[in-house]
Amino acid sequence: MESNLVWFVISVAALGLLLPETGRFFESSIGLLLALLMLVISLTFDAHDVRMVLRKPSRQLWALGLVYGPMSIAGWLTGRLFFGSGSLSAGQALLGTLPTDVSSPLLVLMARGNVALAAVFNAVNTALSPFIVPFLFLWLTGIQLTVPLATIILELMLVVLVPTVVGVSLRTRFSSFFARHDSTYAGVGSVIYLLILLAVVGPNAETIIGYGWYAFVIGGAALCLNLMGYLVGMTSRLFTNDRQEMITYLFTVSKKEFSIAAAFVAASGLPPEIAIPAAFFAVIQMITSPIVAKLLARDMTKIND
Repeated sequence: MESNLVWFVISVAALGLLLPETGRFFESSIGLLLALLMLVISLTFDAHDVRMVLRKPSRQLWALGLVYGPMSIAGWLTGRLFFGSGSLSAGQALLGTLPTDVSSPLLVLMARGNVALAAVFNAVNTALSPFIVPFLFLWLTGIQLTVPLATIILELMLVVLVPTVVGVSLRTRFSSFFARHDSTYAGVGSVIYLLILLAVVGPNAETIIGYGWYAFVIGGAALCLNLMGYLVGMTSRLFTNDRQEMITYLFTVSKKEFSIAAAFVAASGLPPEIAIPAAFFAVIQMITSPIVAKLLARDMTKIND
């Protein structure tokens, strides 16, 4: 499954556009799907791996800096470049300020990176987002965001923290049992990944198609920011020589948690169009990430051989 994920992603994206009702069926379950994805990925490492990660807090500081620093500027710049001003430009700036996408540990697993490090990066970056994103967005655009703090924190706990703790605990307590199934976790995670993609594309299909040719402009802006994310992630070579860590930074920086954008926009009473760039980016990153992961995994295989 994971070795052919790129083609499955393209097929599922097309299915969501042509038959939106298939995606709408899973729309209400997207939170559950994200939680299941975190649980599956967390079964691949134990408490010892987490302790090893926590012994070097400087790595988390670098991740925070890359995710919220250069990427915020990149979001603002691509917004101005592709849209000038207006709601889409503001939405692109908001996109740049978002934390790491929940699915990033899955791509790190597929690329043979440090999954425990990716999970910790993901949890910390996402937990801090309600406090960092509004400040950065105000600084970049002058627009005030209203943060549904209680709702966001509860969602983050249920989607990220609880599944991760449960998964790590199970792996630690019954390590021999779960280790026997290590070869299946990437495949199971890939299936969940595809269902999440369908749940994103289906409900937004009418909007995406409704933009007509201009959808390619919005998609181009999303792709540009995504590629800039890979470039920013590659700067990790300046402070680490560990290839697994570099892979982790690559996906931590390049992937954005798109669902938070819609929550912020709705709570702030802002035009819904501001959340559109995040919806386009969700599709773009879910197509490019498996391609990059496959290339990196191939390189890791050559190195090990």
